Amino acid sequence: MGDDKKASSAMGSRERDRELLIPGAEDPADDSDSKASASSSAAVHHHSGREAFYKVVRSWASKKFMTGCVILFPIAITFYITWWFIHFVDGFFSPIYAQLGINIFGLGFVTSILFIFLVGVFMSSWLGASVLSLGEWFIKRMPFVRHIYNASKQISAAISPDQNTQAFKEVAIIRHPRIGEYAFGFITSAVVLQSYSGEEELYCVYVPTNHLYIGDIFLVNAKDVIRPNLSVREGIVIIELVLLLFFRGKKKEKREKAYCQLFLIL
Repeated sequence: MGDDKKASSAMGSRERDRELLIPGAEDPADDSDSKASASSSAAVHHHSGREAFYKVVRSWASKKFMTGCVILFPIAITFYITWWFIHFVDGFFSPIYAQLGINIFGLGFVTSILFIFLVGVFMSSWLGASVLSLGEWFIKRMPFVRHIYNASKQISAAISPDQNTQAFKEVAIIRHPRIGEYAFGFITSAVVLQSYSGEEELYCVYVPTNHLYIGDIFLVNAKDVIRPNLSVREGIVIIELVLLLFFRGKKKEKREKAYCQLFLIL
């Protein structure tokens, strides 16, 4: 009996070893589960690849669209302001022609330009200067109007081609209000500061704070003034462009006023 038990236990252990060494047939349920997991992983990879492709296409399309906007935006703004300015100037004399039964687009604009030219010719004469002086005498005695007229006249004098001594000499950049920060301004004059240590050349720099006719005056050492390669007219245009950005989103009347002011400078 003992020998039979030992023999049966030895045979059982050999069968277990054989099962471990030789794998049996796989279960059909396990095979179907593995196939399902493989197909789901392939679907996930396909979906992620499609999303990556869509992202690349969207990025490319958005870049090209923004490039088109950057190119067309200044052109559209130029045409819009030019068209608005023509209508604005044309509106001065076109109602007169409409009353006469003459409806020709642009005739009022041409008449306005011709009128401005004739005013310039007349004011350049002795009689025109006398009339202008008389008009200024009346305007300077008006309490509120005289301040507006003086500010507007200073701006006109800064860009007038007939002025031998312009209000703005050069465009300047100074350190203001703190170290590392800079302000955009205009050199109006130069002074010499005399002290016990010697003479120091100072520039009188006008820095606009809100509009072109509102600002502060600073006396800056000549060595601390940076002179960019810009003309006075270009500097004024930069200030006026900041004005246009300030009026963006404001009322239509204020935007049109800012556009008209920029066109008069240009």
